[in-house]
Amino acid sequence: MAKNSSAKFDLNVWFQEVQDQFRGLNPQEPGQWPLAPRLLAFLVAAALAVTAGWFLVLADAQTALDAEAAKEPGLRQDFRNKLIQAVNLPELRKQKSQVEEYVNQLEKQLPGKADMDALLSDINNAGVGRGLQFELFRPGAEVVRDYYAEKPISLKVSGRYHDIGSFAADIANLSRIVTLSNVNLTAIQARDSGVSGALTMEAMARTYRYLDAGEVAEQRKGKAGAGSGAKK
Repeated sequence: MAKNSSAKFDLNVWFQEVQDQFRGLNPQEPGQWPLAPRLLAFLVAAALAVTAGWFLVLADAQTALDAEAAKEPGLRQDFRNKLIQAVNLPELRKQKSQVEEYVNQLEKQLPGKADMDALLSDINNAGVGRGLQFELFRPGAEVVRDYYAEKPISLKVSGRYHDIGSFAADIANLSRIVTLSNVNLTAIQARDSGVSGALTMEAMARTYRYLDAGEVAEQRKGKAGAGSGAKK
């Protein structure tokens, strides 16, 4: 049986032919190169294009993707919190209504500008009604806050211990908010006052009133002007 020599493939001869295709290449005319050099040049160009695309385009996209992925835990937690709020929305609305009612009650305990004179008179009458002698009753300048004004009053009264205690209790039980601070009690000699157990009380009383709409607007305008001036 005769062997078909044409069917044999000589690998050495094939490598030699491929090597021969890379000899004498003209870099100015790559279109006329043999098949093997053209295939190799194409593969090299494709690899360079993929590498350049990764560093120039895909790397930034990967960075952006990583940044978005890092936000996922926070967004999940935010979603859970909002879901809990949505489930508890009726209860939250009820609590909001209760807080607003409580705030309204507190605001009613703050006198308006027209009520301040009557409140100062109530404080004075509380002391006189307990038989105390006022040695000092000096309202100070108002200190304006965001939504209310604070009115300090310097007090100095003298009288018996129990009467001074009752006076402090009367101040606490006024329908309007009045606080006593910096309280200083000093005993008075009986020969000086003619009363046994007499004391002098020095204190700073503070009462508060809410600002009317015009005063609140003026306060906000002043803050806005101060803020714009600071930016300049």
